[in-house]
Amino acid sequence: MPLIAALGGATIISFSAILFAAADVAPATGAFFRAAYAVPVLGAIWWRTRSQDTRSPRARWLARAAGVMLGADFITWHLSIDHIGAGLATLLANSQVVLVALLAWLIFGEKPSRIVAAAIPLLLVGVALVSGLGRDDSYGENPLLGTVFGLVAALMYSGYLLALRRSNRAHAPAAGSLFDATLGAALTCLVAGPLSGGFDLVPSWPAHGWLLLLALGPQVLGWLAITYALPRLPAAETSTFILLQPVLTMVWGALIFAERPSPTQLAGAILVLVGVGAVATFTARRRPVEEPAGV
Repeated sequence: MPLIAALGGATIISFSAILFAAADVAPATGAFFRAAYAVPVLGAIWWRTRSQDTRSPRARWLARAAGVMLGADFITWHLSIDHIGAGLATLLANSQVVLVALLAWLIFGEKPSRIVAAAIPLLLVGVALVSGLGRDDSYGENPLLGTVFGLVAALMYSGYLLALRRSNRAHAPAAGSLFDATLGAALTCLVAGPLSGGFDLVPSWPAHGWLLLLALGPQVLGWLAITYALPRLPAAETSTFILLQPVLTMVWGALIFAERPSPTQLAGAILVLVGVGAVATFTARRRPVEEPAGV
């Protein structure tokens, strides 16, 4: 069941960048409303299952702190999408697979395979190629800046995944920790949004139809599945299935928005996928997991 939840959640959240691009709003605006529209829905789901929420107050605060990193991830990732396109921005953000494996080792003692050390140079070369290396045929308005924002998003995403996983070690229903994290993300975007420029709190149509779909689909349904799977799988193994997201997003970007990365960028994308795929695959340590009652 956790594997199915992780795969299904990754497929749903693969539409995140596509829905944001369809909304055509400023990055901070999209980041805030993605979280804000999801909060009441997640709050209602959590309220129905609150009797099963065995998390301590400290764990709940940790989930809200994870939301601060999620909010920063939303803003920087949406900035990356504006500069380099939905597919490549999502790929860069998901280079977190390597970072999760490293941080899980350093913080939680989940020692990864030596494949991590071998994959880091491969990842760095791939990221450099994705940036376009200043070539005129590179896809995106500003591929270099988009790459920088994508890597910052990956760092924030790594911290979010690890903190959220740590906050729900009691295996409480996923809605509780996701509600706390999304609330933290909404507040973070509300405070930090104006600093990034173009922050607009006045809803417009059809932009907010796409943002509502983004909130209810990837942020609620997709992340409920992912949050359920996170504490039930090793960190690197969960990242293996989340890796499905950037692959699918690149496909959707090409089909829907005609995104056409240059040959150099495609070569970099392949190197990044190979690097993070190898890390996630070979560092996934299987262990028996006791499955508590679901939501």
